[in-house]
Amino acid sequence: MFRHATAAAVTTITALALSSCTLAAEKSDEKKASAEPGSTVVLVTHESFSLPKKLTKKFEKDTGLTLEVRPSGDAGALTNKLVLTKENPIGDVAFGVDNTFASRALDEDVFAAYGADLPAGADGYALADGGDRLAPVDQASVCVNVDRQWFADHDQSPPQSLDDLADPAYKNDLVVPGAPTSSPGMAFLLSTIAEYGEDGWQDYWSRLMDNGAKLTSGWDDAYFVDFTGGAEKGTRPIVVSYDTSPAFTVDKKTGKSTTAALLDTCFRQVEYAGVLANAKHPEGAQKVVDFLLSDEVQAALPDSMYVFPVSEDVTLPTDWAKFATSPETPYSVDPATIAAKRKDWLTEWTDVTSR
Repeated sequence: MFRHATAAAVTTITALALSSCTLAAEKSDEKKASAEPGSTVVLVTHESFSLPKKLTKKFEKDTGLTLEVRPSGDAGALTNKLVLTKENPIGDVAFGVDNTFASRALDEDVFAAYGADLPAGADGYALADGGDRLAPVDQASVCVNVDRQWFADHDQSPPQSLDDLADPAYKNDLVVPGAPTSSPGMAFLLSTIAEYGEDGWQDYWSRLMDNGAKLTSGWDDAYFVDFTGGAEKGTRPIVVSYDTSPAFTVDKKTGKSTTAALLDTCFRQVEYAGVLANAKHPEGAQKVVDFLLSDEVQAALPDSMYVFPVSEDVTLPTDWAKFATSPETPYSVDPATIAAKRKDWLTEWTDVTSR
């Protein structure tokens, strides 16, 4: 009798233990499942975003997060998507909105406030309005670039100014990213507005188009498909690119860059990162912003994305000291003016370039 009672008790205890284990396992699975959406943070960015894999792996190891990078076109297209999806954002954090598109994103309340700690020197690139929502990550100047080697091979002098680009001597030589979809394209449009005025830039663009200028949707296509200095099958020796680009076209035999940036044609561009309003994982998004401002990422930006870091503590690569020269007096347009007139300017630009 005692044995039977003991056996029954043991059976009962075992059953209870198994039941408890099962319930614990189920709760663990539920907890794990509920944590899965928060374990992946989505970074929405432009097509040119690139960082060494070892840095993203280190970020994931340090934070316990999985970083999903979601390219969404050039900066203009990126901004448009962020505005259209602001109520149900396509990610948690965004990088690549620049000073030519930032005001639109801020006016549409795309970004949430997050006071990130900026590295030394970055304050000079912060926005006067919206600095608590967008943190500066990198900067470079958008400039006309020329293929010096191509012009030497064709025994022709390259252009020196914006005026020269409309000269028949350079007919069918220029490729430009489009202003509505590309931040370099928008920056170049602003350069022409700054140079020729609000009543004169339209005529200048008419002359450019009459001279055979080609438009592309983004910088990648312009530089790596059409530009002779960036693509084997390119046919156009003049492109709108960056002041940093010549540092990446150094001939190993001669030690000289085969391309050059025309420093009298430049407009400074600053790219920002910010936590998206209504993000599913805002805490993870904040960590991504901090990651982009870290010493390791700032030091990787020149070789990874062809841009200058905003941190003044970064030692630049050797070739940059020789060939990545920043303009002393780049063109500028008041941000408030850009915000107020961007839509009209883009409508006019589309009209002029589609005639």
